[in-house]
Amino acid sequence: MNAALERGGPGLLLRDILREDRQVMAFANVVAQVSPDILVLQGVDYDHGRVALKALRDVIAKAEGPHYPHIFAVRPNTGMATGLDMDGDGRLGRSRDKQGFGRFAGQAGMAILSRWPFNRRGFQDYSDLRWVDLPSAILPKALGAPFPSAKALKAQRLSSVGHWVLPVELPDSKSLTLMTFHATPPVFDGPEDRNGRRNHDEILFWLRFLDGEFGPVPNRRFVLLGDANLDPVDGDGRKSAIARLLSDHRLQDPRPKRPGPARQGRGNSGDPALDTVAWPKDGPGHLRVQYILPSEDIQVEEAGIHWPLAGAAGFHDAELAGPHRMVWTDITLP
Repeated sequence: MNAALERGGPGLLLRDILREDRQVMAFANVVAQVSPDILVLQGVDYDHGRVALKALRDVIAKAEGPHYPHIFAVRPNTGMATGLDMDGDGRLGRSRDKQGFGRFAGQAGMAILSRWPFNRRGFQDYSDLRWVDLPSAILPKALGAPFPSAKALKAQRLSSVGHWVLPVELPDSKSLTLMTFHATPPVFDGPEDRNGRRNHDEILFWLRFLDGEFGPVPNRRFVLLGDANLDPVDGDGRKSAIARLLSDHRLQDPRPKRPGPARQGRGNSGDPALDTVAWPKDGPGHLRVQYILPSEDIQVEEAGIHWPLAGAAGFHDAELAGPHRMVWTDITLP
């Protein structure tokens, strides 16, 4: 789930957690209702001591949700200074000039909470991979030259937030490898389509990874999950990227659905039951942007989107928690 728990400055998320802010408590209630064994989050501010994440874990337990003895987060690329003009506007030090958009270091990072321990020695972090080093990258240009400059493009990391590979140690000596990311929105740029191209390549990184181009690859019992910020049918962006991911033979798409009818934004034509986010109708509208894609050897028992109907239990919490809804999958490992 993209928890939408980013705040406008460092320490503000911890402040809101400690004073049991309405949105924070609504999010905790959503977690309590779905009760996942492993919870992967985007949109959570990072701090060095993971103080806010620990406090969030405690608030979830206080809301009668799962107790997560194991939490994981590393510094994201959001808000990481470059000292360069990364968006071509002639200015330095602005949010768009960071490795990933951010008003401060760590804004809107990622986190994982689990009932079972992580194999930290098996952690692979590809967040520092330079965009130019991705095979077949579609790098932005303007007037035939690298955009915004050759120096900036050479320094630019691929990940707007991060690309992580982290094994979880399960009972019965089994393990499950999580592969997670949060891609940049493919909008908020100019004709060079810098964000659209980066979103495309952040998604297709995973096919290169599974092809063995960046190190050890789990050959079984893995799940690719995260916020791709891209719908295969509707909205903006280079849809071929998510289409290729969804059709890859090594992955399976459970196509989790929400209950009942769903409203749509302007011009949307995809299956509304698959939507995972409720952006305004006068904006992007309802889209499918978050995914859980287990490896082909995993048995999917059930999948869904926590999107209670009006009047149903949890409706107001799901609305108040933010525009995104929690996507869940029950699986059995071989």
